[in-house]
Amino acid sequence: MAEREEVSTAPDPDYTGFIHNVKQSTGIDLAQYKEAQMKRRLTTLRMKNGYQSFSDFFAAMMKDKALFYEFLDRMTINVSEFWRNPNRWEVLRDVILPELQGSGRRLKLWSAACSTGEEPYTLAMILSDKNILAQTGILATDIDDGALAKAKQGIYLERSLKDVPKDVAGRYFTPEGPVFKVSDGLKKSIDFRKQNLLLDKFDEGFDLIICRNVMIYFTEEAKSKLYHKFSASLRPGGYLFVGSTEQIFTPAQYGFESTETFFYRKK
Repeated sequence: MAEREEVSTAPDPDYTGFIHNVKQSTGIDLAQYKEAQMKRRLTTLRMKNGYQSFSDFFAAMMKDKALFYEFLDRMTINVSEFWRNPNRWEVLRDVILPELQGSGRRLKLWSAACSTGEEPYTLAMILSDKNILAQTGILATDIDDGALAKAKQGIYLERSLKDVPKDVAGRYFTPEGPVFKVSDGLKKSIDFRKQNLLLDKFDEGFDLIICRNVMIYFTEEAKSKLYHKFSASLRPGGYLFVGSTEQIFTPAQYGFESTETFFYRKK
């Protein structure tokens, strides 16, 4: 029998105070994330670092930048790979991009919650192979400064490349000892910026927004808010590309229609 997750319904003033303090100091609203999942994850981090309470942990976090970055990393779960779910990227390459190219204008693309950069670099490789990278704008955003720094650096362990086709890896990565470096051409093609998806205003006029394996951590209310914001940011006919566990069951309420699996087109 599957293990049942036990969730206490009693309020925890220590954790509630932590949520309040984090929001006041950083603008990050932990109340928008699934509570049992987030509290368990942060309790493990707090205890690992030797703090008996969330109030003590918060005070330490505000003084120690490395601890704060560790908090962000744990909060956002920076797990990513190049070409994650390869068949979906093939659909993007062979079906979605040719349709978007039909407009004849410069494409405007966004990798939202890009983590350590594997997703926008995968997109840039596909565009480069189609000889349209130079005519395309790629924005990549994340809330985590540490993840963005790694993305800009463009250095990865071999396991991150396990799904990259060998010929593609040969064109865009240089092996240096145990790591692989992304080509300078790809790095220059992406505009990495810090962004809080729940709080910040979005740019508009995107042809494609990729936001994968992120929404599963948010409450239903936060998800609905984000889908409305993504829809408003897309051009009519633009696409939202989501993760393999993030199907939108009623896309019409956000102005979307389902096309290919995990791709939603703005009406």
